[in-house]
Amino acid sequence: MASPAVDRAHAAESESLYSRVPHLPSLVYWGLHLLGLLALFHAPTAGALWLLAVMFWVRMFGITGGYHRYFSHKTYKTSRAFQFVLALLGTTAVQKGPLWWGGIHRLHHRYSDQPGDPHSPRDGFWYSHAGWIQDPRWDATPRDQVRDLLRYPELRWLNRWHALPPLALALGILALGGWSSFLWGFALSTTLLWHSTYTINSLSHRWGTQRYETGDTSRNNWVLALLTLGEGWHNNHHRYMASTRQGFLWWELDVTYYVLRGLQALGLIWDVREPPCELLGEPALRKAA
Repeated sequence: MASPAVDRAHAAESESLYSRVPHLPSLVYWGLHLLGLLALFHAPTAGALWLLAVMFWVRMFGITGGYHRYFSHKTYKTSRAFQFVLALLGTTAVQKGPLWWGGIHRLHHRYSDQPGDPHSPRDGFWYSHAGWIQDPRWDATPRDQVRDLLRYPELRWLNRWHALPPLALALGILALGGWSSFLWGFALSTTLLWHSTYTINSLSHRWGTQRYETGDTSRNNWVLALLTLGEGWHNNHHRYMASTRQGFLWWELDVTYYVLRGLQALGLIWDVREPPCELLGEPALRKAA
């Protein structure tokens, strides 16, 4: 176990400097929303529309395959180098650093729909969707939840400087593609990415079906699964968080899982975990899965 002195050093290294500037996170957050709206009044080029799609789906995978299924739940294993690549990709989604995201999500599962859950739907739809992000209670990285990740100095550095990769991405798009590409390919895609991700905190705890009794309001929703590359199978996930695969049955599309299997075939990840057969119900369902 790390000493208190080491813990304090890790705390200082892993906390975001960006968040310490008064009102800066809120200005950036709402500023990107305004720029996203402005994009709708600015005719896009064909390249800007392609960039919108690529930036949305690639960065969505950074959240689903990286921040969620790896950093939050460790549902597969990878090298230290590729671990950093996943963390870097996740930061470009402008959802803070991997230690913060993973720690907050682990709190969600620990206290799901109970006091201590950062985004419980029992606190209201808007709060669970986006209001909690403006709540100062959840600003700091919950380091006690991510002690396994704190031992990597590169992750602590990236968690502290998580604003740099998306800033570099935004400036690169603006410099290479111009104003149209920036508005559509970065500002609008980021805003859409945010709210698509948020639906798993809000809508997937209100809208859908419950295959398993999990003691919370998590639900499976195929529409949200399509939108978020498989995260909409949320009741499945709450029943067995250790599974890489969240669409337990063959017809439950889970694009994140398919991409991760592709990465496994390339040797970049391994020990991809599956749901236990007993969770799938009757023998016919076990065979289908």
